[in-house]
Amino acid sequence: MDKIEEVLTRGVANIIPSKDKLDALLRSGKKLNVYLGIDPTFTQLHLGNAVPLRKLQALAGLGHHVTFLIGDFTALVGDTSDKDSERPVLTAAQIEENFQTYKIQAEKLVNFANIKVRHNSEWLDKLGPKEFIKLTRHFSLNDFISRELIRKRLNEGKHISLPEVLYPALQGYDSYFMDTDVQAGGTDQTFNMQAGRTLQKDLRGKESFIIANAFLTGTDGRKMSKSWGNAIWLTDEPNDMFGKVMSIKDELIVEYFTLGTNVSMEQIDQIETRLKSAENPLNLKKELAFVIVSELHAPELAKTAQAHFEQTIQAGELPDEIPTITVTRTVLVNALVEAGLASSNSEARRLVEQGG
Repeated sequence: MDKIEEVLTRGVANIIPSKDKLDALLRSGKKLNVYLGIDPTFTQLHLGNAVPLRKLQALAGLGHHVTFLIGDFTALVGDTSDKDSERPVLTAAQIEENFQTYKIQAEKLVNFANIKVRHNSEWLDKLGPKEFIKLTRHFSLNDFISRELIRKRLNEGKHISLPEVLYPALQGYDSYFMDTDVQAGGTDQTFNMQAGRTLQKDLRGKESFIIANAFLTGTDGRKMSKSWGNAIWLTDEPNDMFGKVMSIKDELIVEYFTLGTNVSMEQIDQIETRLKSAENPLNLKKELAFVIVSELHAPELAKTAQAHFEQTIQAGELPDEIPTITVTRTVLVNALVEAGLASSNSEARRLVEQGG
């Protein structure tokens, strides 16, 4: 599989308008304008958030003009594409602070030396009322309210703010302003990315493309999400990260190698063959955990994390370092009573004195 085919297939859920057309454009030799936009409304990235970042880096590796767009203006509105309620409104200071934290984590996957960072306040701050009214004429309210989550909120009588309705138009203007050829993002961003295609077609007569990336499954079998406690965070310590990867279901091994690592597709094909040949999935999961920790931390830390897992989980031994906490008798007595391990303070004190 060559690099272009891998960009178009690895972890890709959909390409709009078609994979064949984008394949031809990528092979034409033309340097394309590519961007991924993020609204820095949160500070922690998980392994699922890394999927579009990897795609961005792959396109930069092919020599295209790649932009990592910070939605500091659109974050003031808040995108609710995958939410069942409005996002909280952030201040400019909070947005900038979030981005700095985000960038530190993204640097584990993205080389900002060959990727340009821009803020959409550069142009959206300058968009006057007259221009904005012209912009919104390219879009229909019917299209917005027909979206599943929006329709659900309307049916439940929930509040939908006017800025939410305008959000796709603002994101579409980002794509138009930067004269984008390719937008990358998750499938939940497809509606908003389509707005960019609309403006490019209407105002420039230009075909542009969307690469909608697949979602990584979380440790509990649902989509990885910061809200569901099923995420492997890029900031997780090596031992924790290794252990979380080891906890995934066996059927997710190939998916995690594909979406959560930089291992070649040829190697992943071999891993899939090994799974089908009834090799113990535990061995492959250890390899997976080792790769993920190596890529996000360092190989030597991955070795230590694997040894820790094998010692404490597989062999059932106590870890080398166990924190010691000293508490007073009163604190311990109260804890026993609150936990229901003793019916009264006097019983708790007796248990403590007797070594219970």
